Amino acid sequence: MDTVNEKKASMTLTDSLRVRFKGITDPTGRFLNSLGITPNAMTITGLIGNAVGAYFLAQGQMTIGGLIVFVMGAFDALDGTMARLRGESTRFGAFIDSVTDRYSELVIFGGLLYFYAQKGDWLSAAGVYLAAAGSVLVSYIRARGQALDMDTKVGILTRFERYIVLAPSLIFNIPLVGIWITAVLGNITALQRIWDVRRQAHQNTTQPGK
Repeated sequence: MDTVNEKKASMTLTDSLRVRFKGITDPTGRFLNSLGITPNAMTITGLIGNAVGAYFLAQGQMTIGGLIVFVMGAFDALDGTMARLRGESTRFGAFIDSVTDRYSELVIFGGLLYFYAQKGDWLSAAGVYLAAAGSVLVSYIRARGQALDMDTKVGILTRFERYIVLAPSLIFNIPLVGIWITAVLGNITALQRIWDVRRQAHQNTTQPGK
């Protein structure tokens, strides 16, 4: 019972939504597979789409860029599902998916950074930099922790939360709201994960036989 409760407690919002919407994502993924579309094609299309969205953001066309980023979120949600349904879900595939996600985030922030730098709005540009740094660190800390056999999913602004904060703020042309929320909460999440890894490391050293 304790193990079940621990697993539930460690689930992120992304994990919870993946379970909740499995009845939608699985049939959609199965349909796309039947069309001959591969999971890798979905992953690359998502990255290219986000690059196109970033171009519009760099031009100051926030709503158009935000809509593209919003739609590309579906590609991110489906490529893993498609791989699982095809029986092709591998550790390398998960690695590529994760790396591509980081590229997608950074290219979006790159477009925003270009826009504010061109305007000479260095405070907003600094906010974009902090948001990008926090986003990358959240993922890096988890990956580094996993390499040391200490997985950490804690935090108030993981991948999906960043998406639902940033994409709507772009669509409604209030990008600085999403940028600064991500900048502040993303880095707080990074600190939460550092603390969680520290806690796990301390537990491992105090347990008998460790």
